[in-house]
Order: sequence, then C-alpha cells, then structure tokens
Amino acid sequence: MPSMTDTNSGHGHRNPLSSRINIRLMNRLNAMFHKKATIGVLLLICTIISVTMASFPSTAWFDRMWDTEAGITIGGFSLEMSLRHWINDALMAIFFLTVGLEIKREMIAGQLSSVKKSALPIMAAIGGMAVPAIIYSIFNAGNPETAGGWGIPMATDIAFAIGITSLLGDRVPDGLKVFLTALAIVDDLGAIIVLALFYPSHALNFEWLIYAGLIMTLLLLFNRAKLASKWLYIIPGIFLWYCIYMSGIHATIAGVLLAMTIPSQGVTSKVKFQHKVSHFLEKFKKSSGENGLNMLSDTEQQQNVHGIWYETKQIDPLMHRFESKLHPFVNFLIIPIFALANAGVSLDFGEFAGNGIPAVSLGIFFGLLIGKPAGIFIMSFLGVKLKAAAMPEGITWSQVAAMGILGGIGFTMSIFINGLAFSSQELIDTGKISILLTSAIAAIAGLVALRLACRKTGDTEVSH
Repeated sequence: MPSMTDTNSGHGHRNPLSSRINIRLMNRLNAMFHKKATIGVLLLICTIISVTMASFPSTAWFDRMWDTEAGITIGGFSLEMSLRHWINDALMAIFFLTVGLEIKREMIAGQLSSVKKSALPIMAAIGGMAVPAIIYSIFNAGNPETAGGWGIPMATDIAFAIGITSLLGDRVPDGLKVFLTALAIVDDLGAIIVLALFYPSHALNFEWLIYAGLIMTLLLLFNRAKLASKWLYIIPGIFLWYCIYMSGIHATIAGVLLAMTIPSQGVTSKVKFQHKVSHFLEKFKKSSGENGLNMLSDTEQQQNVHGIWYETKQIDPLMHRFESKLHPFVNFLIIPIFALANAGVSLDFGEFAGNGIPAVSLGIFFGLLIGKPAGIFIMSFLGVKLKAAAMPEGITWSQVAAMGILGGIGFTMSIFINGLAFSSQELIDTGKISILLTSAIAAIAGLVALRLACRKTGDTEVSH
C-alpha cells in the first residue's frame, strides 16, 4: 500500500491526496454543523427520548437525575443549583449570547440593517407575538394561576422552522428563507425583552444590578478601545452572569448583554489588511519558487504564512469569531441537553378526557396554531398595502401564510418560558404537553402548506 508520507530533507509531508480528502471531510462536517435540518432532527430525537423516559415508571430516574444538586465552591464562595437549573440558567445564557450575536450581526450588516430591509420582518414578528399573547389571555382571563403564561405562544423555534423549509430544498425561494430567518431573529429579540421584563427569577436586588451595570460599563469601555482579546470579555462576562443571576433578572439575559459589548469590527482596517497581505504574498512567492509541494520547508516561508494568518485574524471581528465558535457548541450540545432536561413529560391524556381541555392548553394551541400565522400574515399584509414595508421579490402571499404556520413551532423558547410562567408542576407539565403537540401539528401543517404554496406553476402571481 502506498505510504501517506514522503520524505524530503528529512521532513515528513502529507500526501496531497490525503490533504484534499481531509479538507473535503472537514467541509462536509462544517456544512452539517451549520445545517438547520440536522439541528432540528437532533432536537426532535432528544425530545422523543425525554418524553419516552418520562412516560414509564421504570425510567423515572431519568427525570429525577436532572434534579441532582451540583455546585461550585471556591474558598468561602459557594454556588449550588440542580443540574436542570445549571442548564436553564448557565448553559442557556450561552445560547442567549449566540442569539444576541445573531441579532447584532443582522442589525449591523444583515436583514435588519436598514429600514427598507427590516420593516417587513419586524412588522410580521410584532403581529406574530401580539396576536398569540392576546388569544392566550382571552382563554385564561381571570385565572391568576395561568394568566402569566401569555408569553408561551409568542416564540418561534428558528431551528425547527428553518429545518422544515430545508426539507423542500430549492422549492422554497431564497427570499422566503431570508424573510423567515429575519422574522425569527426579531421574534427572539421580542422574547428576550419579555423574559427580562415579565419573568424575573425572584425579587429584584438593586445592589447586584449596580454591580452588573459597573461590569457592563467596563465591557463597553473595552469595546470602545477596540480591545479584541476574547478573555477581556469572557472573564467579566462570567461575573456579569453571576450579578444578573443574583439581581433577580433571569440570568440568561447576561448572554444578550455580553453580546452587545463584543466588538463588531476588526482591529486592522481593510486598506491596511490588503497592503500587509499583498506584502506577505509577494515575499511568499519569492521564497517558495516552483517547489509547490514543499512550500513550507523553511522558516521564512512559514513566517510568511503565519503573517498572513495573523493579519486575517486581526481584520476578522471578534463578534464573528465568537459566533462561529459558539454555533456548533450551542446547536449540538446545549440545545439538545436543554431538550433532554426540560421536554420530559408523561403523555397521559386521561385527565384531559375526564376534566375537559384546560384553558392553558387552549391558549397555547390556538395561540401558536392560529394566532401566529394570523398575526404574521395580517401585519405583513397591512405593512405592504400601507407601503410601510416592501414584499421580497419572488414571494407570494400564499407562501407568507404557509410560513406563518411554521411560526407556530414554539418548542425551545416556549418550553423555557413555560417553566418560568407557572409555579405548579401540574401546570408546567400541561404546558409542555400543549407545546409539544401544537408544535408537531404546526410542523406538519406548515410543511404541507409550504409544499403546496411553493409548487412550480405557471399561473403563480407574485406580489410586489
């Protein structure tokens, strides 16, 4: 069998064929890690596992496991919580950091960077949040135990929603995918605001809020000074999380606040970067000559390559580096663990059959399945007709309506708010069942509706 290395001047060098295979493999893995369909499938598997384990007495240990106490003790300092709380308060703060970075990126250079681009998704998201909350409140009016759950049907799960659209491939217009992504990001922003203002973890402690404010001031000064060392943001970010946790505001908000301070510009300017890279490339060409396979065989060539790498890192914003590193960690570890720890509920419909459908379930069901698509469609239609927003080219109103149904997939954020909205475990479980069933119906109905709306027919009238 041919050797994977050859020798030249006593140094081993990787076979070019092996390098190409490895690069191809890494590209495929990278594509998989960023594919929303893959994330949605993994999330679905974890949910099924969690629900299955919660539905049988012999596997009840799985749900109890998340209540195991775990803590950190350093000298006189001690912080102890259950594993479920560590996931919901600490790991989910990293999830919210990623969401915050996405929102910031879209506001700086994406679909929310101008009034023209952002008007339609913002109006659609507002409708998609307000109408479900109103519908839920109508069903639960006058009941203090359940009235606080109005935030549950407001959220859209972006991983599941975009994952469903990816199943149809090129049938779905790019403009519709961009619209859905922008809408979901605005939706996330709305959920964060609701979470911070209306779902505190306990009574507010203003002393800790002052400490959090001082840390935020320090982080903003770092940003202003264009300091790009990740540790200058990570270490204060940990202290910020603890201060927010102690203040009574939900600790996950610390992730969003930290995202606001991460620099969005590189240290090196574009002109300076181009000049330096051109300089290194010129030196690189002179030193490498025609020896293509062994171009890194001496120190000077390695220094030139390192120089190019360093300058590339200097122009790459810390915000982008944070987001690219965090995405696989959040999508393939934090969110699946969250589903395993929080989606578990016994699907026992006996109580529903005997006592009728609870108002909580009706509010969540009609809020997500009817309120979401109605709010998204009505506000989008009004925005376009009043010329406050522009319809993306190549999108029909039937596609907007179908996409609105996909907005009824609540799941991650809905389950998260559900755990904060109710104090009774019975209500929390009722909310979980309602979210899971409604999200499943919305996913199936949305897929069918989108497939029908995106059929390639010659008489499809495009609205502008």
